[in-house]
Amino acid sequence: MPTVAVVAPYYPPHVGGCESYAAHVARAVAEDPAMRAVVITSNTAGWRTTFADDAGIPVVRLGTWARWSNTPVSPLWPLQLRRWLRRLDVDVVNAHAPVPGLGELAVAVAGRRPAVLTYHAGSMSKGRPHVDRLIRWYERHVLPRVFARARALVAVSPVSLAYGRPGAVEIAPGVDVERFTPGPPASTRPRTVVYVGRLDRTSRWKGVDVLLRAFAALADLPGVRLRLVGGGDAVPDHAAHAERLGIADRVEFTGEMSGDGLVAVMRSAAVLVLPSLTDAESFGMVLVEAMACGTPVVGSDVGGIPHVVTPGVTGLLVPPGDHLALAAACRRLLRDGSLADRMGAAGRERAVERHAWSASTGRCLQLFRSLDRETNRT
Repeated sequence: MPTVAVVAPYYPPHVGGCESYAAHVARAVAEDPAMRAVVITSNTAGWRTTFADDAGIPVVRLGTWARWSNTPVSPLWPLQLRRWLRRLDVDVVNAHAPVPGLGELAVAVAGRRPAVLTYHAGSMSKGRPHVDRLIRWYERHVLPRVFARARALVAVSPVSLAYGRPGAVEIAPGVDVERFTPGPPASTRPRTVVYVGRLDRTSRWKGVDVLLRAFAALADLPGVRLRLVGGGDAVPDHAAHAERLGIADRVEFTGEMSGDGLVAVMRSAAVLVLPSLTDAESFGMVLVEAMACGTPVVGSDVGGIPHVVTPGVTGLLVPPGDHLALAAACRRLLRDGSLADRMGAAGRERAVERHAWSASTGRCLQLFRSLDRETNRT
């Protein structure tokens, strides 16, 4: 029975698209009677390494000594990874990136074990010159060596930096269509515009400031509210921005949400917006989750978003950073109930047909099996 180690810099209950992808892969491996799953991730709570059981899946959280930007680090990780891969009797490593560090180290220390690197983003440039110089150096000089060392690469979309590399396959994220189910028709829902995602200062590329300016341009529409779902150190900054724009009384910060609470938010939204600014948004899982709930979506025409949203069919696309275009798209869906209902229904159909998790994780399991068989033959 081969053991697959899913190695990710963050893992639930930490919220995010990469985390969700890694967790679904781990669960799919654990549910396969011919495979065994383990998880190795960082301990976001401190420098001690912890070991726990998560619904039958062993989860090792390696102690984190420091954090640079959004990247957890520890000088002990190379030694700890080798020890845990050996101790857990791992046969195949599935590392997840782009948060630098843990995933790349797992590929480097995998030894003779086949390593699959799942890469979740395009360029991570953030529009900050000093940081971007370091990111470009990493993507130009370090990342290609990591790609070359991996036995196989998984690109989550055509925007992923792994896409098109030798040995790469595209396996997009998915959605649990049995859990994210349609709510009432979008035209009958409260006039609530929803954003779900990070609210960190290191994630300015998510475009939340642009969304706030766009929402301010909707002040003439009665009863319209903005709900920002997520947590991070930028919440006070965004709250202050909303105050300056005169919309603070119509903007709600809910904090991080998951599980049934997140599903309820998606099912009750009139519109879900993803206003990302760069190719770092290589897919946009929240768009697919909203589509599965019959919720019309508006996204920026950047990164992987155009590969998810068919403009005029399942949602609308706007130029990144254009708050007036974003406001106009939201206004159109809030005022045209029949259009919102059609897009919501088309989005649900698209989510079921193309983005169910069972298809994505099934392809991952097939890849792991083929690599394990190849290793055993040699």
